[in-house]
Amino acid sequence: LVSLLLIGIAAWGISFGLISSFRLVGVAVAVGIFLFIIALVGLIGAVKHHQVLLFFYMIILLLVFIVQFSVSCACLTLNKEQQSQLLEVTWNNTDSTRTDIERHLNCCGLRVFDPNETCSSECFSSGHCQPCAPIVEEYSGMVLRFVGGIGLFFSFTEILGVWLTYRYRNQKDPRANPSAFL
Repeated sequence: LVSLLLIGIAAWGISFGLISSFRLVGVAVAVGIFLFIIALVGLIGAVKHHQVLLFFYMIILLLVFIVQFSVSCACLTLNKEQQSQLLEVTWNNTDSTRTDIERHLNCCGLRVFDPNETCSSECFSSGHCQPCAPIVEEYSGMVLRFVGGIGLFFSFTEILGVWLTYRYRNQKDPRANPSAFL
């Protein structure tokens, strides 16, 4: 479900022109495909009661839980100062992100509007643009809380999946010989 959601959101974002970074879309699609393959491994392992597939599924799901839980906690614990520093580093290091932000949010410059710099927003032609930092900081705080909460929810469902896989893996195979022991 999460894998299909990742692939769908990436396709939706690029089709509506919200995301122009093919690298970001490529990463989202690659992670979605990876999670889909892992889910198939778990499904095949459960249907066939295959011990090795279930073991690898359990280990990979545990690693995904650790990464997702840490990223979710990081999203939820970033304060305004850290968000501002992250925004400034991103603004200074990537031109494509800067032009996307200026175009979509109709603002120019990070902290102050300088009419001598180039800007891709519509307000640049009139000369009355507001800086992008206040708008982006408002959106980023909201998005980080949303992403962190959703990630935390799904990370706990993953740890439940690890526990259930562990329990199912150690059960006796119902198709096996009744006198055989696992």
